[in-house]
Amino acid sequence: MKNIILLIIISLLPFSCIAQTETRNNKEKKSEMKPSKNEDGEWDLTVLDTQFDYFLNAVAKPISQYSESYLKTKNTFLVNEWNSYYYSGKYRNIIESSIDYDPKENYGIKFEYKLYQVFAYVSWKYKLRMNGLSGADVIR
Repeated sequence: MKNIILLIIISLLPFSCIAQTETRNNKEKKSEMKPSKNEDGEWDLTVLDTQFDYFLNAVAKPISQYSESYLKTKNTFLVNEWNSYYYSGKYRNIIESSIDYDPKENYGIKFEYKLYQVFAYVSWKYKLRMNGLSGADVIR
């Protein structure tokens, strides 16, 4: 379970550090992941879990199986679902931060694909049911 915390905090993007001054009702600090661009000006996603690399190479469907608009639609729904779990305290041992994702932003297909696969990975590894995932990605 600690791996998912590391995965989520570090994996979604090279995030900028944010001072966390607000506290939640239960005295926990609020954390939020915000996307940022790499040196080339492209949105990038770095996942530091070695099992995620295995998942992408051996389990996940290839990027060519998806369109950018499909992934953007799915990611919008999945981020909303993830954030609702975070704010409700559900799956507290897996989800420790919210995700700041703007569906109006053009992140690019590589970013959208990796973000979608992070949700598929969490479902695959931790059996966390995410309603926004397609049936084929849940079974894997």
